[in-house]
Amino acid sequence: MTNLISCSRQLSPQRTSSRLHIVAACTLSVGLISGTPMVYAAAHTGEKTAKAATASDAMSKTGTAFKADADMQAVLDELASLGGKPVETLTPAEARQQPTPADAVTSLLKKQGKDTAPTALVPGVTSVDREIPGAAGNNPARIYTPAGAGPFPVVVYFHGGGWVIADKEVYDGGARGLSKQAQAVVVSVDYRRAPEAKFPAAWDDALAAYKWTAENAASIKGDPARVALAGESAGGNLAVATAIAARDAKLPAPRHILAVYPVAQTGNLNTASYQDSAKAKPLNKPMIEWFVDKLLAKPDDKTDTRLDLVNAKLAGLPPVTIINAQIDPLREDGAMLEAALKKAGVKVQRKVYAGATHEFFGMGAVVKDAADAQKLGGQALRSSFTAAPATRK
Repeated sequence: MTNLISCSRQLSPQRTSSRLHIVAACTLSVGLISGTPMVYAAAHTGEKTAKAATASDAMSKTGTAFKADADMQAVLDELASLGGKPVETLTPAEARQQPTPADAVTSLLKKQGKDTAPTALVPGVTSVDREIPGAAGNNPARIYTPAGAGPFPVVVYFHGGGWVIADKEVYDGGARGLSKQAQAVVVSVDYRRAPEAKFPAAWDDALAAYKWTAENAASIKGDPARVALAGESAGGNLAVATAIAARDAKLPAPRHILAVYPVAQTGNLNTASYQDSAKAKPLNKPMIEWFVDKLLAKPDDKTDTRLDLVNAKLAGLPPVTIINAQIDPLREDGAMLEAALKKAGVKVQRKVYAGATHEFFGMGAVVKDAADAQKLGGQALRSSFTAAPATRK
């Protein structure tokens, strides 16, 4: 399947400070697909000096050698100003009270004198909160509905947060934006979090949410014949795992899976991106290690294919769209998942956004790449909703 990575937008004067930086940015984007480490050689001494200065500046701002786009950096700066503590040094209860990237977006919008109401940021989409059945009782959910009579396609959406922190409120921007771009009802569901409910509680709740949505789509102006799955980070993992579980349980198949910077495995935290983005902002390697420690009941859970997606049986899944950020320890997880899906014969497309960080997807109000990524995800979903459903083999 054609990869959607492009170097063209990296070549503008605003994004690069030297010819070397241009070449490196393009080479990186290509290298991310194959998952191979890239080594850059300067053409001459002056370029080496320029590269070192650029890398040093980027390291101080993003925690990596990669430079964030100006609008992305503004969010990172705003998040830093909110005074959060390193998540990996806190208890889960404390970590859940820390300022989030979503808080930084809201703060930035206020400073810009803009309306922060969700209906102003994403006009034409309304939402209502309710509860839907989980695997062990009801769970909170937020249902987004585009304007119109319907019935609309339906997307079951799972938030991120390492299965430990965050909720549907923190990830409102991504789910709401996707409802507009896909012209679909989006059911964003909370699930039980670790360590109070360890693996696989969240996965059981995710499958329960998918079952409920498939059975009750008509009651929320949805079309039960056009249901898809989506999620960010930990939720991206849940989206793929739920599609696998639905296949194995012979439930109605989702039309599409949108996995935004998904966790595809936790057995190898030494991939190329775990190394180059070990100290990235706002997600870093110590945070992921902290999440995994809180999530797992036993070390062997790392090899459970609900978590270890790259070694799961993937054949027979619907088309998958993977969205990754350059400045993210999970970037390589996306490449690994893409390769595994292709090997299994699954139709897949993947795009890496250079200059963007983990959590960017829901920042459409202030980050151009986020708005673009939401459009990409929405278009992929719409295409699958209008296509004839695939026949399972």
